[in-house]
Amino acid sequence: MLTALLFDLDGTLTDTDSLHLQAFRQLLRDHGGRELSQAQFEAQVSGRANGELFAELFPGASTEQCARLADRKEALFREMSPALQPMPGLLRLLEHAQAHAIGMCVVTNAPRLNAEHMLAAMGLAQRFEHVVVADELARPKPDPLPYLTGLQRLGAAAGQALAFEDSLPGVAAATAAGIFTVGVATTQTPERLRAAGAQLVIADFNDAQLWALLEQRQRA
Repeated sequence: MLTALLFDLDGTLTDTDSLHLQAFRQLLRDHGGRELSQAQFEAQVSGRANGELFAELFPGASTEQCARLADRKEALFREMSPALQPMPGLLRLLEHAQAHAIGMCVVTNAPRLNAEHMLAAMGLAQRFEHVVVADELARPKPDPLPYLTGLQRLGAAAGQALAFEDSLPGVAAATAAGIFTVGVATTQTPERLRAAGAQLVIADFNDAQLWALLEQRQRA
């Protein structure tokens, strides 16, 4: 029985990695004249929570300085994304879930300001029952805590849920929570998503494999 859908946000509900890369590049150029390649971004940055990430990017900075730098980067991102497009097929999936009384939750490593901004920029601010922000919990992804929290808020068991993730830390978190995890191949290759634990990989939410899975799980 399928009772819950849990979604990552960046790269899953909307393809934002190019905007985040631009924001990081501008920040690093302004603070140290450093460059960040696409490969470095995909391997070291994408999908990670800001706390640990900024401590690595700015090893000589204090916790307060890292927090200010992270705030600046996120402000740059929001300035670059006044409007965002939902991933293909997403609206169809959300409407299907609503029609079948399937609970929906966002589970993200993004700060709450970013999460609220992105959902509003897609016109989806009212679509989700809960938005779980990892920064507000004791541990972010790849720890399973954010997904376990999402399940708790929806009142669902892991075996009744599907998770959708595009990042390796996110896939690791969802699978560690015991949730059947669907990798969305926007920021990582299908091979890397499967190696991280994704049990199905799709190009977008129109993928026939996803709809076959939904039919199968709803019959169970």
